[in-house]
Amino acid sequence: MKKNISFITILFSVMIAISCKKDNFNYPEGKVGISKITYYIDIAPKGAALKVINKGDTYTDEGAISTAGGKDAPYKPSGTVNSAVPGIYVIDYAATNEDGFSSSAYRTVVVMDPAATTKDLSGTYTRSTNGRASVWTKTAPGVYSVTNPGGAAVPPISVVVVNYSGNNIAIPQQETSAGTFSSSNGIYNPAGPSYSWNIANGGYGQQSRTFNKQP
Repeated sequence: MKKNISFITILFSVMIAISCKKDNFNYPEGKVGISKITYYIDIAPKGAALKVINKGDTYTDEGAISTAGGKDAPYKPSGTVNSAVPGIYVIDYAATNEDGFSSSAYRTVVVMDPAATTKDLSGTYTRSTNGRASVWTKTAPGVYSVTNPGGAAVPPISVVVVNYSGNNIAIPQQETSAGTFSSSNGIYNPAGPSYSWNIANGGYGQQSRTFNKQP
């Protein structure tokens, strides 16, 4: 009987020793067990994502911050800015990690004609098709904060708008609560006064939208 008790005690001790053995978590770098870790690239422009400069100014792009797993990751910029010609320019930054997953970011650069910045287009405008209001507030020479730029029934958003030359107006590409937002074919008509443009955003139609200024 004593032999049996002794054997059971030894067996129990061995089982405890085996169950208490610690797992080895000293995996090679980039691995968890037999699985390879994928580090996705975080990329963003250095400095402001929206830059406004005057015609003739020298523009030097600041580049982007691109990291993966806490380490610098290479990226490729594309796009140029012609500071001699007023307009809207977009610089794209693209990166691909070692597993083929891509990431991107961008910066919008507005080249302003100083002659356009003296005007003030502030006021309330209503969309011609539904009477919904859009309010323009001047925040800097040639630069405006505009609410409900699409004249839509959805909860209104605010965007930055520029009158970059003559009667040319635009929503420079930018991020909003409704996603990436921009416009094309933007023209201000002083005789109206009124303006029209096409909105580029997945939640809006592609039709031209006209707004008339209210007294």
